[in-house]
Amino acid sequence: MTALPQDTDLHRSPALPPRWLMLGWQLLGLLLILAVWYVATDVLKLYPAYVFPSPRAVWTEISYGLWGSGPQDGKLLASIAGSLRRVVTGYLAAVVLGGFIGLLMGLWLPLRATLGSYLTGVQSVPSIAFVPFAILFLGLNERAVLFVVILESFIPVALAVSGALLNVPPTLRVAGRTLGASGLGLMLRVLLPAALPNVLSGLRTAWSFAWRALVGGELLISGSKSLGEQLEVGRNTANVALVLATILIIGLIGGCFDGLLRLIESRIRRDYGLEVAQ
Repeated sequence: MTALPQDTDLHRSPALPPRWLMLGWQLLGLLLILAVWYVATDVLKLYPAYVFPSPRAVWTEISYGLWGSGPQDGKLLASIAGSLRRVVTGYLAAVVLGGFIGLLMGLWLPLRATLGSYLTGVQSVPSIAFVPFAILFLGLNERAVLFVVILESFIPVALAVSGALLNVPPTLRVAGRTLGASGLGLMLRVLLPAALPNVLSGLRTAWSFAWRALVGGELLISGSKSLGEQLEVGRNTANVALVLATILIIGLIGGCFDGLLRLIESRIRRDYGLEVAQ
């Protein structure tokens, strides 16, 4: 009796589209949005320019703010540098603090049952809700912004590290102890390397929390070179083009850093055999 040929296509996992094809679709979507924006503002003129500016007006604000000459000459560039300095400082501090607390929660059940549940509840509070407390506690200064950034971003790191350690397969723990690892050695040589892919997901989430918290805090601090201040300048001067230009820059910077962290995470996952290279 001859065996029927198996349809290997039915057992083959669907392949994701190549990376260049995905980038092509993203570029096409961006061009479509710009085309609709241009038609609505420059062709149909559905709204006055001071209410909803055209893409050209927004680009003019970006060029003035980055390298051109005009009312916003160089101010956007200085604001980007100031915001990046704050968010990188707060994010790195949050990674260190959150990693340490997450490590303790992963090792000690009473701390995980108490502090872990508290952090989960605090994480559901919007970052903007902590800004008034930070201002009253630390003053209307840069320390208040850093406080909000660290508070919002260290929680995802701590929860990710704690959860990743708990998800390490028990067989790896047994194998590590069998080979002589114990205590700190078991943690550094077995548990943390095994938990690294899940920890990286938490770091990427923490970045998005830090970036959003930063802009929310900067909105309330005047006189500082920041993207939040540029939003306030645009609002106070009724310059909607500047507001939209700043929003686009905020989204672009946040997306670029998220993409970089995503690439690192994807590379680590491929090295661990958790993801197939495209």
